[in-house]
Formats: sequence, structure tokens, C-alpha cells
Amino acid sequence: MALTESTMLDLHSPAPDFCLPNTSGGITSLSDFDEDKLLVVLFICNHCPYVIHIAPALSALAKKYQDKGVGFVAINSNDVDMYPADNFDAMKKERELRGYSFPYLLDESQAVAKAYNAACTPDIYVFNASRKLAYRGQFDASRPHRISSGNYDSSKAQASGDALASALDKLLTDGSIEENQIPSMGCNIKWKAGNTPDYFA
Repeated sequence: MALTESTMLDLHSPAPDFCLPNTSGGITSLSDFDEDKLLVVLFICNHCPYVIHIAPALSALAKKYQDKGVGFVAINSNDVDMYPADNFDAMKKERELRGYSFPYLLDESQAVAKAYNAACTPDIYVFNASRKLAYRGQFDASRPHRISSGNYDSSKAQASGDALASALDKLLTDGSIEENQIPSMGCNIKWKAGNTPDYFA
């Protein structure tokens, strides 16, 4: 694992389009969220300890804000051949395990991750009603505690999602938000051989 921060895509950038298979057996597109007041796009996976760390709080936060008209969608762009723990069947089990109430999509070509300049898991983007980027940054200030290689503990600093929740609250209230934002941090997206984007080098 290479610890990686968000690239911090330019604020006010338009939401790149996507049309990807979801774990429920259908296809999910950007246009499916046209009626939502805000849209949260998350690049996650199954095996990353940083995603595992936030998963319970993310599941609860999404349900709370979906009731307020906020759309959520998660995308897995990892190389599933090299990392079978992230393959499509495992994604189906992961969504059920975590109780995710939002679509979980597979970006097998990794083209969508590149369009978003995504670099890590989790990488989090919030788009306003006009689908312009208003927030890209951390879920909260907590991080899993590394005990040893591949062994992490989240009990000492549990995730709350307060940074993302604060951004959503401000955007829902008056549309304004502080532009000085703290990058998300986590495992690097697992790029296929020869597919690593220039911005990641």
C-alpha cells in the first residue's frame, strides 16, 4: 500500500459523466442523480483499511443525508485481476455487509477514476445542484492506527464523517463553503499495468 492524498481537483469543475455497472445488476449514470440537491461521489474499494475505517460511519451518514435530498454513489476503480478482494462478486458482498444504501459501481477500465483525477481510497467529491465541484477532501480527521503490515485498528479514533457532514450542511443551507479544504488520504488506487495516469506519477 502506498499512502496517497487526493489530488484536489479544481473547485467548480463540472462532474465528469459516468455510466457503469452496479452491484444490483443494473447500470448507474450521472444523470440518475439529476433530481438530487447535491451529489457525493466516492472512490472506494473493499480491502483498503482506510475505507474499512470509515465504512460504518459512511453508511450511516449516507442514509441521513439521502433523506435530505443528497445523492451518493461509490465507485471501485481498482485492478480487480491483481486485487481479487475488490472484484465484482466481492463488491456485492461488501455492499450488503456495510449496509450501503447507495449504488456501488465498478470502473473496470479506470477511465472514470482518471476523469475525476481520483488517486486514493477513499477519494470524496461533492457536487452542488449545478453539478460543479464544491468539496473534495477528507471524510473526517480520523485515521486507522497501523499496528503492523496489513493490520489496522480503528478503535482508538473512530470515524464520524464530521468534515463531510459539515460541508453538506453548509451547501444545503446557503450554498457557501470554505474553499480551504483538507485532502482525503488512503491507499492508492490500484492501477492496471501501463494505466497509471500522469497526475499520479
